[in-house]
Amino acid sequence: MTEPYENLANAIVMQAVKDYRMARHKLRKRPKNADAKVMLEDCERFFLSDWFENLTNVNGEIVLRKLQQEDDK
Repeated sequence: MTEPYENLANAIVMQAVKDYRMARHKLRKRPKNADAKVMLEDCERFFLSDWFENLTNVNGEIVLRKLQQEDDK
């Protein structure tokens, strides 16, 4: 019966990934975009948080590093 909770946890993580990518995209176009900076910082805190660790078995530092590498390509 844990599947609905797993689905919710996955959806939360995937939304954070989408938000992070969108913030990076906005900052590439407008580096001084304050809202995008706040979103980026919020997502980074989330990926490194205890809450992220409780939602998934994935290392948040690795996820964050992979997302940052997407821009390097």
